[in-house]
Amino acid sequence: MQSRFQKVKDAVFKKKTKEELDAHYDSIELEKGDFLAMVIAALIVFLPVLIISLVVVFGILWLFIGR
Repeated sequence: MQSRFQKVKDAVFKKKTKEELDAHYDSIELEKGDFLAMVIAALIVFLPVLIISLVVVFGILWLFIGR
């Protein structure tokens, strides 16, 4: 007899076939502004990381080369 935790774990981490995944993603319908919202969300997430990384890299270059 499986415990409740084991049943939940099996349901959450069930390996799905490629066909099941394709059927799931094909059933998702995006609305008119969803793509723009996803692009804006990606920019909000990735742009600060990119800017901080560039500042660090150029700061290190400036310390070694520019001074």
